[in-house]
Amino acid sequence: MTDSERNGMGALLLGIDAGCLSVFDRLSAEGVIPNLRSLLEAGATAPLESQIPPWTPSAWPSMFTGVNPGKHGVYGFTGFDGYDFHVVRGDDVRAHRLWTLLDHHDRSSVVVNVPVTHPPDEIDGAIVPGFIGPEDPPCHPEGVLEDVREAIGPYRVYPRYARGDDSLSDAEKIDEYRTLVGMRGDAFRYLADRFEPDFGFLQFQKTDTVFHEFDGEWERVKRVYAAVDEQIGAVLEACDPRQVFVASDHGMGRYEKPEFRVNAFLEDAGYLETTLGGKGMPTWNLMRGDLRDGERAAEWEPSPAERIAAALAGVGLTTHRMGTALERLGLAEFAKAHAPDGVVRTGNEQVDFPNSTAYVRARTELGVRLNVDGRDPAGTIPRDEYEDVRAQLIRELESVTAPDGEPVFQTVAPREEFFEGPYTDRAVDIVTIPTDFQHFLSAQPSEEYFVETTEPWNHKLEGVFVASGDGIDESRPLADAHLFDVAPTILAALDVPYSDRMDGRVLPIVDAAEPASMSYPEYAASERTTVDSVVENRLEDLGYVE
Repeated sequence: MTDSERNGMGALLLGIDAGCLSVFDRLSAEGVIPNLRSLLEAGATAPLESQIPPWTPSAWPSMFTGVNPGKHGVYGFTGFDGYDFHVVRGDDVRAHRLWTLLDHHDRSSVVVNVPVTHPPDEIDGAIVPGFIGPEDPPCHPEGVLEDVREAIGPYRVYPRYARGDDSLSDAEKIDEYRTLVGMRGDAFRYLADRFEPDFGFLQFQKTDTVFHEFDGEWERVKRVYAAVDEQIGAVLEACDPRQVFVASDHGMGRYEKPEFRVNAFLEDAGYLETTLGGKGMPTWNLMRGDLRDGERAAEWEPSPAERIAAALAGVGLTTHRMGTALERLGLAEFAKAHAPDGVVRTGNEQVDFPNSTAYVRARTELGVRLNVDGRDPAGTIPRDEYEDVRAQLIRELESVTAPDGEPVFQTVAPREEFFEGPYTDRAVDIVTIPTDFQHFLSAQPSEEYFVETTEPWNHKLEGVFVASGDGIDESRPLADAHLFDVAPTILAALDVPYSDRMDGRVLPIVDAAEPASMSYPEYAASERTTVDSVVENRLEDLGYVE
């Protein structure tokens, strides 16, 4: 392909977090998404199978690298270092991105709001990171975020309120969602006009969050999607890409069955110990001081108030019990508003990770970790007993039934059945997939196995993929399209060889002249270390930690 043939944007990828045909069809029938509907009708459209686990911080990297988490290394919102943890960042993703492979072939990119891209790669083009990065993320090239704000006005990564904040009405919160959506489109159009990229990638996150925060309330979903569709129309008109792709990291749907608290089951089965007076369950907001200073600390130490709460919990006076008493006195809301998050965590029952045999560390990992001697700091399972213990626990988990008598899990399996690569050791030891994704899994210690689900709308495996434009054969079948196929397909459509490390394939809709794969050098992240303190509360605000 000559330089003259490459003038203008070759391919545009529109990322719709939690996008799926079941939602699109309903929105389309109500006339909410005319621009998306045109793409769906004109292009090759099919369900897109997500990965395990189908959650944002792991699934988007799998999409833009074309490899499974065992090869890129990210399985959830936090990475675990023994019993300590850190918040994942872009440099935890140890595989080439679409835009770094394009950069190898002198193709430029503009990437806006894509999760887990902080800190950004240094490429020909521009990157403005999205979710899990800080509120004012370092961008590439340096200073470009200030240029964006000068050109379009305010630009924020996150809403101007925290989840649970009652200072804004629900209508005002949705207005804020729509404002954020508008910022994404405005920023992308400005950067596309300035850099004239060969490839553009614009992601919308609020299409997912609106379901989590507002329990799928349809009128609010419609307002958010209407704003997204408006921006899609404006971007298509301004950029006029030769090829357009739409893809989601997972789907969205109702969880009709009760939440299952896996650690409660593990405790009764003799695998898990709990403690009163520890540091609390994992969450990134506890490390706010270190994050504010730009450090990636391995440990969090309680404050004096949090130590007092832990000591009181140790003699049976938990924050849960104190909260019950305060509620009777009408002081619960006041206490909740003024008590540090760490006080709540240190003052309640927690998993005693060092003294347990098996436990769930984070619910979005969809799995159980074992505490292995020689691998984990205080491992309780001898290495030569690892396989036997794991096999026994798999059998026990397979036998768990819900109150309706049906199995809780459709799959309980060793991690090797789902992950392959140099970072498989970062994964859970046992993968647990709830039946039809109808049971929400919780890591919270509890006396009950089953409770009313805390999030009635949550992630499903079936997302969406759409492709249209020059060189796209819409008549070809798209059966069994997978998340891993997105990156190699887009690269092939741009006449760029995809990596031989990729797990995905080139989907048959691309012209048969697509290039073969090639070996690229190992991915090396740019050397950037800046971290902003605003990161500290985002996971909890969005309900991803307990």
